[in-house]
Amino acid sequence: MFEFDQYLGFLAFLTILTIGFWLMIFLLVFVVPYWLGGNIIELLKEKREAKKAKREA
Repeated sequence: MFEFDQYLGFLAFLTILTIGFWLMIFLLVFVVPYWLGGNIIELLKEKREAKKAKREA
């Protein structure tokens, strides 16, 4: 069967794999939409301010 060091290596592999999986889920579900949403809002603010400045000038 497995020796103890092989068992620890297998557990380390599963731990790293699981952490990577949940990190990818977290990035795709929370971080990327937050980043994109913030960039879109800032872009709209800049366009609105440019239009307002052009209208006043």
